[in-house]
Amino acid sequence: MSAVAGRPTRASWLKALHRWHWISSAVALAGLLLFAATGLTLNHAAQIEAHPVVVGRKAILPPALLAAQAPRPGDAGRHGPLPAGIADWVAGALRVDVRGRPAEWSPDELYVALPRPGGDAWVRIDRASGQAELEDTDRGWISYANDLHKGRNAGPAWRWFIDAFALACLVFAVTGLVLLKMHAGGRPGTWPLVGLGVVLPVLLALLFVH
Repeated sequence: MSAVAGRPTRASWLKALHRWHWISSAVALAGLLLFAATGLTLNHAAQIEAHPVVVGRKAILPPALLAAQAPRPGDAGRHGPLPAGIADWVAGALRVDVRGRPAEWSPDELYVALPRPGGDAWVRIDRASGQAELEDTDRGWISYANDLHKGRNAGPAWRWFIDAFALACLVFAVTGLVLLKMHAGGRPGTWPLVGLGVVLPVLLALLFVH
């Protein structure tokens, strides 16, 4: 602080800006690497061949559980988790956890969708025969990373991370811009480069994106 005016000096502003700049860059580093790499893979998705691996399992619902889920009036269009006993049996017989996951109830079947980054799965139970079936598709780690980039089926915790990451990037960018302004006097190439970074994507969008 200036001892005369009681206001921050240029040196104190620089120190604060540098602090926020490096802190935000440290927080955003891993996310920037992830989102930059997956930006490339998404931009070249047609050239990156995926090799999905599909796993299927089948089992028959025990008679007691079959009777417990017998169709009832009002089942059509119902959405809600499977009964605890059936969910526990699915976890053991089909080796997939559906406990607490919403299921689609119809007079003919129970259906549980299990989407996730990089793949998806579903469980279907025939309400008349008790035939239970799982189909699990894994599209690989590139698809997994791409889905994280898009926030697809990644859950609320990942959405919160994306929000925090975006805020860190904003702080990083704004403090970087202010630091550029404060140092621009001794670096004549600063504003031409900044202008190029702004004008180039605008021109590309106007001229080539239709």
